[in-house]
Amino acid sequence: MSASTALMTDRYELTMLDAALRDGTAQRRCVFELFARRLSGGRRFGVVGGTGRLLALLREFRFGDDELRFLRDEHVVSPEAVAYLEGYRFSGSITGYREGELYFPGSPILTVEGSFADAVILETIALSVLNHDSAVATAASRMSVAAGDRPLAEMGSRRAGEASAIAAARAAYIAGFGSTSNLEAGRRWGIPTMGTAAHSWTLLHDSEEDAFRAQVEALGTGTTLLVDTYDIEKGVETAIRVAGTGLGGVRLDSGDLPTVAATVRAQLDALGATGTRITVTSDLDEYAIAALAASPVDAYGVGTSVVTGSGHPTAGMVYKLVARQATDGSWVSVAKTAEGKGSQGGRKTAFRVLENGVATQELVEVADGFERLAEASEHPDARPLQVDLVIDGEPVAEFEGPAGVEAAREHHLRVREELPIRALALSRSDPAIPTVYLDAGDA
Repeated sequence: MSASTALMTDRYELTMLDAALRDGTAQRRCVFELFARRLSGGRRFGVVGGTGRLLALLREFRFGDDELRFLRDEHVVSPEAVAYLEGYRFSGSITGYREGELYFPGSPILTVEGSFADAVILETIALSVLNHDSAVATAASRMSVAAGDRPLAEMGSRRAGEASAIAAARAAYIAGFGSTSNLEAGRRWGIPTMGTAAHSWTLLHDSEEDAFRAQVEALGTGTTLLVDTYDIEKGVETAIRVAGTGLGGVRLDSGDLPTVAATVRAQLDALGATGTRITVTSDLDEYAIAALAASPVDAYGVGTSVVTGSGHPTAGMVYKLVARQATDGSWVSVAKTAEGKGSQGGRKTAFRVLENGVATQELVEVADGFERLAEASEHPDARPLQVDLVIDGEPVAEFEGPAGVEAAREHHLRVREELPIRALALSRSDPAIPTVYLDAGDA
């Protein structure tokens, strides 16, 4: 199979391109924008995820022999369009929010500038990546807020498709998780990995004690023993008898966790294992984590909920044409006006207004084209939100790979501190700050 990502797209992207080549509009200069009309599930903020992955995929967005043969054989587009795609390279520019940045309704998360032919066929892959990764990152950030200083491990690979699992581990790490169980995510993105044993390990052995003893011999006393295969109280007693009071940790994966955690903590302390940590891993989400805030829990492992966006597996982002160049060279703002699905036309420049370091407003200046774009100096009380991601067709390398992941994680944890306190609540509500549009001519 080809390494190309060019067919990770919907058919109508290419049929529009084909028609545009026929009627002469393919080279018309355009501005597309990727944004969310609203935040999923009444959440108070969103987290941008997937930008670095998208840039890497764009490097492979080429129509090679296999892709062109498929288009010809399936009569997807005309021979003229196939010939055009043979030499396709995105040559435009992309600006947008940094990965890990917060976003709100209407935030111009990505702005894609180029010819119609250049930009239209990027819609599906951009939405596929950012909708998934931002949903995971948003859920993960809420869990990170709920966990406070207690570490979180992502362990949801078995609840997602194999490629989605790797992407989810990456997004969760950017948004505050400290490790993943997925080894490919660790290899590819430099994320710390974790994991010891499942219930099958205990069931394999003739006794729980045999299983614990073998694990400690293999991994050392700093390992974490899973103590709830049979009876938790007996499991804890056996764990300390085998490993001693220096046992690194025990894991609980069942039961009423607040009650069980308190009982296990008391038992460990009574046995002298006061430094043995308790990790819980039973169907946790942000609400369950918050409910454990007062419990003697040291760490959390989260699976299904984080990799599925905690009930909201897509961020609901869209990719719309917002400005185009007219035949006389002037720029025209365009927008969809359908009820409930309208958008704000025009090229946009975004700032986050801060008062004493706390975010109060998402300020978005709107212009038809490029003749009047806001400068940071015009908003000294605000932080510019957009950076160059692709310049003349070349992705900016600093946002890719393991280094890009670490930079995105650091950026997220830093900008999350700007949120007003009400934004950290888990209940459904309006966005934490309003999005305010300003005509660039009025700035």
